[in-house]
Formats: sequence, structure tokens, C-alpha cells
Amino acid sequence: MSDPTRDPLPPPASAAPLDRLLAGPVRVVNIGLEQFATDLAGNGAAVVHVEWAPPAAGDTKLAALLAKLGS
Repeated sequence: MSDPTRDPLPPPASAAPLDRLLAGPVRVVNIGLEQFATDLAGNGAAVVHVEWAPPAAGDTKLAALLAKLGS
């Protein structure tokens, strides 16, 4: 049974970089959905948006054919 008066165990040493990352302002590289970038920026996050879509609109057969053309 745990004792609620005892201090919890300290976080592992590997948690320190994550703590530093989360302590600063939010910075995001958004790939794909522009609305996600817009919403983040609207909430004060620094955002870089990269337009991207899956090759051949996600059609795997067409993407495979296009890949053959490029090789």
C-alpha cells in the first residue's frame, strides 16, 4: 500500500530534455492540413506550414505507376 505522505519518485533523468521542450513556447512544423496550422497560429503558436498531399491522392496503384515513370 502506498503512503500518500511520501514524496513521489523523481522523474527519470531522460525526462529532463522533454521538460525543457515543454517549458518553452509552442513551435510547430505543420505538414498537410492547412486548417490545423491556422488554428495553432490563432492560439499563439509559432507555425510553419508545408503544403503536402500523398502522391496520386493516396491511390496506391497509381502511385506505383508514377514511381516507375520516375525511375
